[in-house]
Amino acid sequence: MRKFKQSSRAAAAAASLALVLGAPLAANAADMMDHFWSAKPTGTAWVTGYGECWQSTQGPNDLEPCVKPVPAEFVVRLNFEFDKYRIENVVNDNELARLDDYIADVNATQSREQLTLVGHTDAKGSEAYNDTLGLNRANAVRDYMVSKGIPASDIVSVESRGERDMLPEFDVYSVKQRRVTIRSEVEG
Repeated sequence: MRKFKQSSRAAAAAASLALVLGAPLAANAADMMDHFWSAKPTGTAWVTGYGECWQSTQGPNDLEPCVKPVPAEFVVRLNFEFDKYRIENVVNDNELARLDDYIADVNATQSREQLTLVGHTDAKGSEAYNDTLGLNRANAVRDYMVSKGIPASDIVSVESRGERDMLPEFDVYSVKQRRVTIRSEVEG
């Protein structure tokens, strides 16, 4: 019996403390939930940091579609056949699908994106040859993006780093060094 009284006293003290401390937290929680489900600007849905589209289940159902933010840098690891640079020479279709998703995100944004494409190669070949090959790969991606609806004027620069700027986690001769980096800045 004595043990029960001590337990109930401790529970009562904890409940009192929770009421005292919890009241401001409950009010703030309600405000946070209201803000959590509000979309800015009014009448639009929003995207989480994980790229998921959310809108309130209780709110309006005529919201404009979600628009994912365009990442500041996007890397496409298009594994080109050896010594090739055309899109049809890409051997990993999953990277083309990622590029298509990126293009759709850029086309859906309300802001005007300024894109820079940088081609990279593995270490096979001379530096001059690899600079040309990297530029040809970046131009192939540029042409592909334009064919998918990106305005040519939004691609402000096409460059090559050739065999410079190697990815340290891969061998310098690895096919994984062959990539095109796309950097995005909002015009303004």
